[in-house]
Order: sequence, then structure tokens, then C-alpha cells
Amino acid sequence: MSDTNKKTVLSCIQPTGDMHLGNYFGAVKNWVDLQSDYDCVYGVVDYHAMTMPYDVKKLRSNTWELITNLVAVGVKPENLFVQSLVPEHAELCWIFNCFCGIGELGRMTQFKDKSKKNEEEQSNKFISAGLLDYPVLQTADILIYKADYVPVGKDQEQHLELSRNIAGRFNHQVGQEYFVLPEGLYTETPKIMSTADPMRKMSKSAGEKHYISVFSDSKRIEKQIKSAVTDTGEVSEKMSAGVQNLFMILKASGDTISHDQLMDTYRDGNLRYGDLKVAVAESVVKMTDDFKVRRAEISADKKQLKSQIKASSADIRRKAQETIREVKDLVGLLNVRF
Repeated sequence: MSDTNKKTVLSCIQPTGDMHLGNYFGAVKNWVDLQSDYDCVYGVVDYHAMTMPYDVKKLRSNTWELITNLVAVGVKPENLFVQSLVPEHAELCWIFNCFCGIGELGRMTQFKDKSKKNEEEQSNKFISAGLLDYPVLQTADILIYKADYVPVGKDQEQHLELSRNIAGRFNHQVGQEYFVLPEGLYTETPKIMSTADPMRKMSKSAGEKHYISVFSDSKRIEKQIKSAVTDTGEVSEKMSAGVQNLFMILKASGDTISHDQLMDTYRDGNLRYGDLKVAVAESVVKMTDDFKVRRAEISADKKQLKSQIKASSADIRRKAQETIREVKDLVGLLNVRF
């Protein structure tokens, strides 16, 4: 948050620990690329991880594992913060609750989907108030740093619109355009599907065969890709979901030459799926080998990484404290001067 001439980008991720190809290509690679053109603030949001049933013992370790993985693939430590180390997020969330309608939260598609999933998978059918309210905390995550842009996919557009609505109501209440209404940053981020079932999104929750870890052993990566579902029978005019997914992974991993050559072969009707799988496996292994080397270096000195992230969180928190101080003045609350 040092270059005032650059626009600010805010993006956050829940601490799920391991990182698979879907996470990397769908979000994290974009984080790395954006750092050259924007003032980036990236959060590991452990408060959000509490809204669904979770393992208390694993939350902290998952947080540090994800941070290690993020830095290993190229996210700069100085751009990272841990949400629970910046308590002003929760304070601003409470203030924003007073500018958000109950009906708006009840209409959130993700709340409906996640609460339904929770009811199906959990015996006690417990739905936390945090699950209903977490879009307001997301709004606080975004607005506390006065972000200009938020990288979003289709599944997050509704939440971004809520953030804009809350910011607008706040500005109207205090009589000035204090908060910038954040805009979506739409970049090309491929949606990677499971190689075992290309009709479903790559996800750890679906089981081990449905995701490929970025930091997995090279032999395992090769085995998973070479056993990927393609299709059966003759090549048709319409590319099957499995073949399309493999081409997408090949292109995303950076081997555009092999991608284009194999695509031409496919269009000619001469593609052998084995050749495609070999090219994808080689490209992914080459890419991830570099990440694994970097991760091993970081893991050899975990204290240094923890020190870096605590320092970056403290530095980023200063901006959050400044925003909270100004917000409390604007809405008529008593203030502590930092």
C-alpha cells in the first residue's frame, strides 16, 4: 500500500490450507499478475472461515499453510494480511450492519446455497448468523481500504453490488462521498473443473480424486492428469467437457505453443487424447516444480515468514485504523485517537 499513484485492488481468500489448480488458476495467479499494475491488498480471511462448520484445531495451521503457499507462488508478503490481526474489519462490519437491510442478506444466493449444503451435511442443521451476515463483513474488508477494484467472478457480483449499496447509504447518511463505490475487475480467470468429473468444479470438498494439489508430488500430478476423463467414441464437432478442461489447464499453465498445436490437431480430427494428457502433465509439473522449490525454502525458516506477515498485517492495519477513526467521527461515535 505504498504507491499512491496506483489504484487499489482488494481481494481475499479463506484459509483452506492446501492450494489446488482450481484455486491457483481461478484466483491466485491473477493476484500475482495484478501486483505489477496495482496497489494490492490481499487478505487471508479467517473470520470468514468460521461461518461454516470448521475444525478449531486446523484453522490456525490452515491459515499459515495457505500463507506459505501464496508466497511460494509469487504473492508478495508485504501485500498480505491476516484478517484476525486487523480487528477493525469486525468493528466496521458492525457499523455497516446498520446500513444493510435484512432482506438484502436473505436474498444472497451464496447464503441460500451454503445454508442448504450445511443442512444436508450436518446432523444438527445449525445455520450461524455469521453465514447470513458475512457479506457485510466482506463489505468491510473491501471498503476499509477504500479499494477501487475487486477482482470478481460471476458468483461474487451480488456481494459486490451489496458493498456498493452499503457504501452509498453510508455516504448519504453522513452527507459526503466518503467511500469510493468499488468496481469489479473482470480479468480472464479460467474455471478449472475436476479431471475425474469434468462436469463439476475442482474442489477439495468433493474428495481427493477431484482436485490436483499445486504442491503435490510430480508423479501424482502426472498420474491424475493421465487418468483424466475425456470422452468415449469419435471426436464430435462439440468438444467434450473433459477435453476442454485439459486444453484450459494447458493454456493456463503457460504452454501456449503446445496448446495451439494440439488444438489444430483436434480440429483436424487427428488428436490422440494421450498426447494431450502428456503435454498437460509436463506443463503443470514444470510450473509447479518451481513453486515447490520456493515453498521448501520458505518452510525452512517459518519464523521469518510469520514475522513478515505479522509486520505486513500491522502495516496494513494502520490504514484500517485511519478509516475506522474517520468513520466513527462521521457517524457520531466516540473515538480513541491512535
